[in-house]
Amino acid sequence: MALSNTQIRYLRGLSHALRPTVMIGGKGLTDAVVAELELALAHHELVKVHVAGDDREARAEAATVLASRTGAEVVQKIGKMICLYRRNPDSPGIELPRG
Repeated sequence: MALSNTQIRYLRGLSHALRPTVMIGGKGLTDAVVAELELALAHHELVKVHVAGDDREARAEAATVLASRTGAEVVQKIGKMICLYRRNPDSPGIELPRG
């Protein structure tokens, strides 16, 4: 599901008030982290992930890998924070604008 620019702006606005739900530590991207992210996305739809480490390329790669493994869309990457969105097909909680 590709998001439009209008939808991305809307989700970015919603994500400002969020705190990180999932944190990726020193062990990096493990199966446990992906499983926890799956649960968080199923429950919240819009999730912030904090990625530890100073390597910018590793953080960008983590965002890509998390999005592909969970079927989510990357809404925003700022510093060590990644915002991901995946619509809950059973009971959607966020109504996206058209466009």
